[in-house]
Amino acid sequence: MNFQWIKMLLPRGLYGRAALILVVPVISLQIAVSIMFLQRHFEDVTQQLTTSMSIDLRYYVAEVARAGAEAAANVAADLGIVVEPEGRVPTHNSRLFYDLSGIVVVATLRDQVPGIGIIDLASNDKFVLLEVATDAGPQTLQFSRRRVSASNPHQLFVLMIFTGILMTGVAYLFLRNQLRPIRRLAQVAEAFGKGRSEPYRVTGSLEVRSAGRAFLDMRSRIERQIEQRTMMLSGVSHDLRTPLTRMKLGLNMLEQSDERDDLLRDVSEMESLLNTFLDFARSDALDDPVRADTLSLAKRVIEDACRMGGDATLVAPDEVPMVDLRPNAIHRALSNLVSNALSYGTKCQLSITVTDRALRLSVEDNGPGIAPEDREDAMRPFIRLDKSRNQDKGGGVGLGLAIANDIAKGHGGMLHLSKSKALGGLRVDMMIAR
Repeated sequence: MNFQWIKMLLPRGLYGRAALILVVPVISLQIAVSIMFLQRHFEDVTQQLTTSMSIDLRYYVAEVARAGAEAAANVAADLGIVVEPEGRVPTHNSRLFYDLSGIVVVATLRDQVPGIGIIDLASNDKFVLLEVATDAGPQTLQFSRRRVSASNPHQLFVLMIFTGILMTGVAYLFLRNQLRPIRRLAQVAEAFGKGRSEPYRVTGSLEVRSAGRAFLDMRSRIERQIEQRTMMLSGVSHDLRTPLTRMKLGLNMLEQSDERDDLLRDVSEMESLLNTFLDFARSDALDDPVRADTLSLAKRVIEDACRMGGDATLVAPDEVPMVDLRPNAIHRALSNLVSNALSYGTKCQLSITVTDRALRLSVEDNGPGIAPEDREDAMRPFIRLDKSRNQDKGGGVGLGLAIANDIAKGHGGMLHLSKSKALGGLRVDMMIAR
């Protein structure tokens, strides 16, 4: 049997699940106690009281048979029984729908008092009106309902509900204090996934403290690894630039020739590759996250592309909300995507879409696109898809999409490749978490 639908009904948040764990036992306990109480009240207590009343009724009937109706009236008064006039006779058996104890009252009276006729419990819920056969003929008797069932049975329920609500509230306050460190840890971890390193102090229970210390250790290792990678590639780039500069100076001093021009182009290409490697290494450490205007940033990217002679357009709403991001990193990622689009196509369109939880920056072109089976490999560093992209129109080492993907993940988002419906080429969606 499939119980997946139960999971859909359960709360998804930690507070909701903790409250459910807390409330369900309390409600279950109240239901169990209520059932036991109702069993005792509706059956045992009511039956005992009704049995006692049945004895008085049988005694009154016997007195009517022995001394007559008029003499038995005094006995009825002593027993708390009112003999109604002949005109007032119950017309039918009746009971209020919520009067569960009335079921036991009627059954017990009919079982223990011979000659019981109609029993009316609904005309006045404070009294029992019934018809009984006597030697003087049928008589209508009335007595207090308290004689056959306990009074105020709802008091226990009110006390149970009030106590349950009070204790649940106290427990929830205590539980909220225990869950606050977990929520704080989740917020800090989410912020770190978006590229922000927020201060965090280890608090809470032993298990939460252990998880917090593990997170701090992990964050330190990741930050140290990023710093070491950046320093290493920066050092390599710096060390290689020196001999390349000497080579360029030496080539410029040579006489003009085709061979010298080819070597100068190779040296320039090597410098470009070194800058690309350094960009990839510094994609996580370009600047600190700030509240930035994404619309202005996208306009600058399009303006730069148009100044370089590209056919690039921007499609965006009039107002785009401010988002916490690294402006230089996002600018570099968009510049890479627009540059790639114009390298492999003749038109490029940058669009901005705002959702509740993310900001989507889409770059589309009219180039050859990338086959679906190659899109995952296209976002890996140092991989070029010669079959899907025209290599004659662009150089590089396959780091453009990798840099953009790395920057998107550093902002808690992702990069998604698909076919452009507007231009027919490649569509790159960079998601940035809000």
